Amino acid sequence: MPVDLDDQRLVACTSRAADPARAVSELAAAIGSVQLAGALLFCSNGYPRDALAQELAVQLPDVPLFGCTSAGELADRGYDTNSIVLIGFPRDVFSMASLRFDDLDHFDAQAAQSAIRHLAAQERRDRVGDEKQHQVALFFVDGLSHREELLTMTAQHALGDIQLIGGSGGDGLSFRNTAVLHDKAFHADAAVIVLLSSARPLHVFCTNFYRPGPSKMVITEADPETRTVYEINAAPAAAEYKRLSGNPSSLLDAHFFAAHPPIVRTGGQVHVRSIQSANPDGSLTFYCAIDNGVVLSLGEPVDRVAAMEDLFAEIERKVGVIDHVIGFDCVLNRLDAEDRQQAHVVSQMYVANRVFGFNTYGEQFRAAHMNQTFTGLAVGR
Repeated sequence: MPVDLDDQRLVACTSRAADPARAVSELAAAIGSVQLAGALLFCSNGYPRDALAQELAVQLPDVPLFGCTSAGELADRGYDTNSIVLIGFPRDVFSMASLRFDDLDHFDAQAAQSAIRHLAAQERRDRVGDEKQHQVALFFVDGLSHREELLTMTAQHALGDIQLIGGSGGDGLSFRNTAVLHDKAFHADAAVIVLLSSARPLHVFCTNFYRPGPSKMVITEADPETRTVYEINAAPAAAEYKRLSGNPSSLLDAHFFAAHPPIVRTGGQVHVRSIQSANPDGSLTFYCAIDNGVVLSLGEPVDRVAAMEDLFAEIERKVGVIDHVIGFDCVLNRLDAEDRQQAHVVSQMYVANRVFGFNTYGEQFRAAHMNQTFTGLAVGR
């Protein structure tokens, strides 16, 4: 009997219904009769989580769900808000297995590595004889945990040559209550790792749309534990950051941080170290690890649209025809695109390339925790 190739494609759907019961009903209708190995789910922080979790358990009882709360969604019309996004993986061509880590303040790296190695070994045993399988590890973490660097390095080390990709959950720009989804429930102070296996082409990527400018910043006083910087160039951090940006009288908010991202050079590459908030005492809190002595440059934008065109062309060279792209797009990327009047064009490109995912509080790529990137997993047909 011939295989219906449409039944092997990912199921990507969106609901904007405010009522959790109706929203999940719309997602279930979109899945229809397709048997799923599991699904990713990203939801606006506007949904009541207990009610949403209950509806997921009732209406999608046989679908393993993994995901998190978001700072915005990447949906069927590109950038979206107040919605739920689901990406389902058909059972005939995908397998998924997961682990959750709780109480991240007391994360045991050695025990976690052992558990991840066991999970990967079990997956290898389950697919003995199928040498064409590809694997990636999807990773979702509470975006307020401040543990992403340790978690990502620990997981990638245990995974070996299986590449890790993922994002930090958000809650709009509230910074109060983020959570990951696992076992039909939302969990704060937690992280989930999902091994995805398939014979289909899988390609991970990570890019940003900024280059280092001439202005330099040296972190001269910081608290690495809280990611707080008190002094830059031996001056109060917020005031010095504004001075170097050339806008000393501007309001320090998410839009300002998005337009003036600090950048660090490591290993011949540049990485954004985004600022999360300005504090009443004149300090700055970062989305990522920061320490005394770190030298940063103020970032300048490159041609985002041209860079994205090149990125999607490269993805097609890697996987052939794109089935879907699971995207992890930093919330500051989105704000900067909106402020530069590019959000509509970016959304059109996401729709054209079937990008579904969410806006993050940070992205994970291999062993690194990133900021202000567009990171993701491309799945070929």
